[in-house]
Amino acid sequence: MDKGGSRLSLESAFIRLILFYPRCVCIWFIVYGMKPANLAPLTILAVILPLAIAQQPAAPQRPAQPRPMVRDYAGPQIRIPGIFVTPMPNAPFSATVNIVSHQKLPDGSEHVVTTINHVARTSSGIIYNERRQLVPPGFKGVPRLISGHVYNPSNHLNIFLDPMTHLARESILPGPPAITPGPTAPGPKLPGTVETDLGSQNMNGVELTGLRRERTIPADRSGTGQPIVITDDYWYAPQLYVYLIIRHDDPRTGEQMVAVSEIDRHEPDTTLFVVPPTYKVVDETPPTETAAPR
Repeated sequence: MDKGGSRLSLESAFIRLILFYPRCVCIWFIVYGMKPANLAPLTILAVILPLAIAQQPAAPQRPAQPRPMVRDYAGPQIRIPGIFVTPMPNAPFSATVNIVSHQKLPDGSEHVVTTINHVARTSSGIIYNERRQLVPPGFKGVPRLISGHVYNPSNHLNIFLDPMTHLARESILPGPPAITPGPTAPGPKLPGTVETDLGSQNMNGVELTGLRRERTIPADRSGTGQPIVITDDYWYAPQLYVYLIIRHDDPRTGEQMVAVSEIDRHEPDTTLFVVPPTYKVVDETPPTETAAPR
């Protein structure tokens, strides 16, 4: 990504475009056109990005760490994986996760759905993740909340929020989840997979490192009579310990895009991490486990 005038002009174009186009239009093009020769498709990036990062003093430099392991996407599904924020300390932020699935149906038609999720993490590592209903591209308003999740690494308190029943299911985990704080490869490398280093780019002060995985399915196993290539792109932000862009493309089924936007690196709203007063708390900690103090 150029750091000179071309970058400034692109960012100006993004601001103008985002005022007139819905957020869900062609989000999957977000990782296309990273080279200067492909600036035209790159303007599609304006629908979801630039990442709206609130200004704050630069965080202290941290030593490079390996990338957390994530699974390859299985393709468009009813429940589409999004971005899961891990409980890493000293990296507070809140953001919006934009998800678009562009699915090819057997009759040749296309099915497009989209949604958003809100995610957050405090300086102490408390995390909030959520899942919302998939909606058509023309949907107005905020998609319905399906579930929320809060985890506090200091006392291992794990909370699942169910807005349909207004239940908060709490449990004390026996120990912290097994999390690797930072990247190498996103999941196990399957047979026939080729990995390509996509290099790095700076998106409004956030450094991203990219990895592409291309897996070839032979003609006798693809179901199409022809060999196909499944492509997965991952763009990781070491400063935030999270993937900001994930793209999955399978010619048989379609394409998924997951992109994080509206990033605010200040301390998030504390109400995200507490059980709403209208919810009933249900303690699901197994009786054989010794609960840590809350």
